[in-house]
Amino acid sequence: MKYDVIIIGSGLGGLECGVMLSRSGLSVLVLERQTQPGGCMQSYKRGGLSFDTGLHYIGGLDEGQPLHDTFKRLGLLDLPWQRLDTNGFDKITIGNETFAYHNGYTNFAASLAERFPSQRQALQEYVDMLRKSDEEQLLFLDNPSTMDTPFDNELFTTNAYNWLHEKFDDDLLVNVLSGASIKMELHKETLPLFTFAHGNGSFIQSSWRLKGCGNMLVNKLASEIRKNGGEILCNMDVTELTEENGRITAAVCSNGERFEAGTFISNAHPAVTCSMVKESKLMKGIYRKRMSRIDNTFGMFTVSLRLKPNVIPYMNHNKFIYEKNNVWDISEAGHDGHGILVSCPYSDTGYATHIDLLTPMLWEDVQQWESTTVARRGEDYKVFKRHTADTIISIAERQIPGLRDAIESIHTSTPLTYRDYNMTPYGSAYGIRKDCNNPMMTILTPRTPIPNLMLTGQNLMLHGLHGVTMTALFTYKATIQQQ
Repeated sequence: MKYDVIIIGSGLGGLECGVMLSRSGLSVLVLERQTQPGGCMQSYKRGGLSFDTGLHYIGGLDEGQPLHDTFKRLGLLDLPWQRLDTNGFDKITIGNETFAYHNGYTNFAASLAERFPSQRQALQEYVDMLRKSDEEQLLFLDNPSTMDTPFDNELFTTNAYNWLHEKFDDDLLVNVLSGASIKMELHKETLPLFTFAHGNGSFIQSSWRLKGCGNMLVNKLASEIRKNGGEILCNMDVTELTEENGRITAAVCSNGERFEAGTFISNAHPAVTCSMVKESKLMKGIYRKRMSRIDNTFGMFTVSLRLKPNVIPYMNHNKFIYEKNNVWDISEAGHDGHGILVSCPYSDTGYATHIDLLTPMLWEDVQQWESTTVARRGEDYKVFKRHTADTIISIAERQIPGLRDAIESIHTSTPLTYRDYNMTPYGSAYGIRKDCNNPMMTILTPRTPIPNLMLTGQNLMLHGLHGVTMTALFTYKATIQQQ
């Protein structure tokens, strides 16, 4: 059978493209190399408890906000969502002081102005910038009619670190405003203001977590694809994309199976996608080198804690904890616990059942084990993980008294884990590093040099659930134009 579209990889972008394309009447096949779909959205079980790998909370689900209409079209608003505390959905601790993020731009600015009265006007200008970013995203979501990324947009070409320090003359406030940004890479020299705004704005509008694990979202999208006649095949590791007469004609899997289609969409990293195209008249060496040499964001070290019942109260918010007032140095800190995110999955008992602790980790921290595979990395790797987890737990316990004594079991992952399960180069958590100094080289469109080979996922315009959803719409439009 020849399909209209084959999607390689069942991460969020691949599944969202699959839903939209199958609803358009196209025959869709999704090929996934792992045993279950979902990529970083999927969950895993330990002792009957589900742990998420990448989904912790999202923003902008209320009517009129960036994700509302798209999630409604995808059927994702039907899932059970828990609204986080409106007067403290994120709590930022820097040193000995804690600051609460309030929902709503007006409330957000006003609450921080109480602590930083001299910065009131600058805070107003900050939220005005966030509103501008939201408006542009809503315009795109309503009509992704152009395939040209808006490189001339000043938000793409403005350095976020410099903009914040020009706008505010209080270093502590700059760190507070940046404190919830473990969900992106705060790279001083390159981070575009657009990426910074995108990673903060929608959460300030409204913040939510699932009343359940990430597999609920994955299963909803997968069921929509199947309902529309599409197929999802797991344990299908695509190793080659065959090109004939300037077009990809087939995806060949490691087990020898071959699948043909008119259009192909890769949810894999662009460098990995290029490696699948063994021979091509159109995908030249300069394009391949560009994809392979482009910088990637840092990885993450995750500590997932199973807790004893009825000990630690459930927290309907996230905690971001920093030892020092230098949030923007976190990408240089490695695994020393400079800053951590504490996420508490939903519980209806009033007590936390498990907690995730996340901190950025550089590839250099695990590079000595890069030639190893899962469960075969050696005792020194286990010692490294135990030491790192112990450091992270100690920092978290300063804000969650009694945490260590409440732990039943500990599960950890490093950038090596992400590399091996999701084929992300260097275990990158947020894909390609966007560069405000050279956006045309780092902010990618779905199109490749091969006309019927498209890209999707966090490596293109934006990362995160919101950014990947925008990118999936971008890819969907490009694919429809191919039909």
